[in-house]
Amino acid sequence: MILAVMQPYLFPYLGYYQLAYHSDKFIFYDDVNFIKGGYINRNNILTNGQKQLFTVPVEKASSFTKINELHFAANRKKVIKTIEQNYRKAPHFEAVMPVISQIFASKETQVAQLCSNSVLAVFNYLAIELDYSFSSELDYDKSASAAEKLYAMCSLNNADKYCNMKNGEVLYKKEQFKANNIELSFLEMGDVAYHQGKHEFVSHLSIIDVLMWNSIDEVKSLLQKYVIS
Repeated sequence: MILAVMQPYLFPYLGYYQLAYHSDKFIFYDDVNFIKGGYINRNNILTNGQKQLFTVPVEKASSFTKINELHFAANRKKVIKTIEQNYRKAPHFEAVMPVISQIFASKETQVAQLCSNSVLAVFNYLAIELDYSFSSELDYDKSASAAEKLYAMCSLNNADKYCNMKNGEVLYKKEQFKANNIELSFLEMGDVAYHQGKHEFVSHLSIIDVLMWNSIDEVKSLLQKYVIS
């Protein structure tokens, strides 16, 4: 069984969804510290062929506070309007915008919950079932090292394989996981490109961009374009 663990992000990029898709069980890592200035509460969309950052403000944002203890600002109308303005002419706008709007217009303010809802909403739109849970629901040593926490999560979920994004190679070593009877692998997004109107392709944008320019079947195909090492 393959386990993957990631902090909940707000409509993250395609690689995040590929990791969740590749796993047999996905855990939203919601009881670790918020990354101020990171991508938990923001991402990039396409504006006139260029990356444009959208951000949903987090009240009393702090890198010393757990993600599931923080709340988003309730009014997110500006973000919805920005997305509408930039994707109104995209081929799948009519199908996708209600999915996006429902998340941003939600009364939910808890950061971990709204972010995870954005991930789940995309899988629901694609009719793909995701087996998931939250790390805060698990009984493990919260004071342990980063790797030891992952060993514990694997044990609690009867997972003998753990997959991490490629950039985790600087943090985790296969030999150390093997010593704990866990096979460690890394996922890297493959050579993904798709039509973005009249503009030259811009990569690593929010999944919102992928959905707006691609049909459900095309998105499912892109979900499988990754490399495991």
